[in-house]
Amino acid sequence: MTAPTFEPRLSVVIPVKDEAGNIEPLLAEIETACAELAPFEVVYVDDGSTDATFSELQAARARRPWLRVIQHDRCAGKAAGMRTGVRYARAPIIAVLDGDCQNDPAFIPAMYAAVFEGGETTGLCAGQRIGRKDGRFKSWQSRIANGVRGRILKDATRDTGCGFKVFRRDLYLALPHFDGLHRFLPALVSREGYRVTHRDVVDRPRLAGVSKYGLFNRLWVGLMDLAGVWWLIRRAKTIPASREIPAGGTSEVR
Repeated sequence: MTAPTFEPRLSVVIPVKDEAGNIEPLLAEIETACAELAPFEVVYVDDGSTDATFSELQAARARRPWLRVIQHDRCAGKAAGMRTGVRYARAPIIAVLDGDCQNDPAFIPAMYAAVFEGGETTGLCAGQRIGRKDGRFKSWQSRIANGVRGRILKDATRDTGCGFKVFRRDLYLALPHFDGLHRFLPALVSREGYRVTHRDVVDRPRLAGVSKYGLFNRLWVGLMDLAGVWWLIRRAKTIPASREIPAGGTSEVR
């Protein structure tokens, strides 16, 4: 695969597994929503799909020069798919969406502006879902996980389970990588000294396919990750300003 020759302002990263039926509708919405942000690119990461996802992506790429397709040779999970996509992405600002069409791309420009116009001290704009379409059981899981996480990490984020986020590429790649990282981005970005903003985003029903998450891979695993992130935050230390002392010249403060 050859990367496009233009330099994008924004890279939209979408990790997917078995999302046949959702590819074309989501791409059409992204193309409309991001027209004002051109040039942009979309980086899909196929995380070991066993359905028609990859063939649909190949067909879509033939008609869209801004679409790039990366393929894992095996399923590695959402966090790994995100990291792969961000590594391949070339824009300084990244938007991450779920591939099931539940995130509405119409919110991308406002979330991009929140990060870009916020200056270098703003690291993340996190989407927070309203009008949840996940069903009672899934919503109950999310409320418990978000409530416990918020009390422990104090990240001032109502809904870290929302897959819709916009952040600075260099900041994301500097964070410690682990499975489940995407659920703790607000806390980890704040740990690095950056500002986190929030945007309410409308949740929509899944267009095709089925959810990949259940009780054990959402709630209990997330609670175990929480302990690790809590430890990281407690161990964080502010690095003091520094300067190199030259041999007979002026020093540079960093």
